[in-house]
Amino acid sequence: MAEKLKPIRRVVTGHDKKGRSCVIYDSDAPNVNPQLNKPGSGMTDIWVFPSCPVDLSAERDDGNLPFNFEPPPHGGHLRIVQSPARPRDYDPEKDPSAVAPHPPKTGPGGTEYRGGANFFRSPIHRSKTVDYGIVLEGERVLDLDGTEIGLKSGDTVVQLGNWHAWSNPHSNSLMAFIMMGATFDHPSIKPLQMERIEKTDVVKPVRCVVTGQDENEKPIVLFDGPAPHIMTDPARPGYASARIWVTDSTPARIKGVKETLNLPNTLEPPQNGSVFRIVTFPPDAAYIKDVGLKEVQAFFRSLGSSGASTYSDDAPHRYRQRTMTLDFCIVLEGDITLILDKQEVSLRKGDVVVQRGTNHAWSNRSDRSCIIAFSQHDAKFGR
Repeated sequence: MAEKLKPIRRVVTGHDKKGRSCVIYDSDAPNVNPQLNKPGSGMTDIWVFPSCPVDLSAERDDGNLPFNFEPPPHGGHLRIVQSPARPRDYDPEKDPSAVAPHPPKTGPGGTEYRGGANFFRSPIHRSKTVDYGIVLEGERVLDLDGTEIGLKSGDTVVQLGNWHAWSNPHSNSLMAFIMMGATFDHPSIKPLQMERIEKTDVVKPVRCVVTGQDENEKPIVLFDGPAPHIMTDPARPGYASARIWVTDSTPARIKGVKETLNLPNTLEPPQNGSVFRIVTFPPDAAYIKDVGLKEVQAFFRSLGSSGASTYSDDAPHRYRQRTMTLDFCIVLEGDITLILDKQEVSLRKGDVVVQRGTNHAWSNRSDRSCIIAFSQHDAKFGR
């Protein structure tokens, strides 16, 4: 029998009949898909959206749908992948999950495969997707046709439809992936240019690896370094928002690094698009007494989203906000409280929130910073 996968706490927000933000689901994510020939390996789906802008008025649980490896062509999904390490006594001759390398074959969902899989390694594959990935626990190795990139907890990766494989030669791992349908007919895909962007100091640098392919469809590293675009808030010392990637359509168009990151660095994603960022929240006690309407307005104005603030003198938190977005929120470090209109939710490392256009605030009531990964997607109420 396959080893059970680690349960992932999933909090999904929505609205009650009076339009107040509230929790719809709070439990272990139900859509767990173990890989039976690899004990300890599998995928837990958190949420799926079929199109963008995302319809926030839908009432079904879109995290508990039939499993498909690929996301909807005009939408995307968030899933957590659990992978076991290579056993110390690993014998490749006795590995029933091993698949030898072979010429490219296309699977039923459109993903191409070249074999090369074993107990601790995925097959070499590529899909017509733009993928946001972040290592939640352990270490993982990204293999680009022989170029190996080691990733540790907190490292992020953006994959632009290139051949690759994942392996766990040293440790077990948990990794989150937001996969979005993509188009491959954009002129800038041949070739994708290597771009280096000036480093920027941040409270805690976030490593960002971007991979793509050259004109010969060979996978290449386009960027590997600290995320270059950092937004801070003078009223909140220690607050930092590191933008990793942005798309301006869904299906996502494949673009080069500099072309993509030259898009405006705003709080909300572009129309029909997405934005991926890592945000550090300092303890409330370090700033909250010195913040009022003026400081909050300046912050949201600097991000081009003045209308997102729902500040009021009697609000439970100064930085309360609401955006027309579907937000995937993953707590990477520390503790934080999600404040909604009707209730509060205490969150810890590893918890995942699916926020569906709800009025909310993030309150760090601990004595150390909390770090959260956000993938935000353009949304609306009704089709």
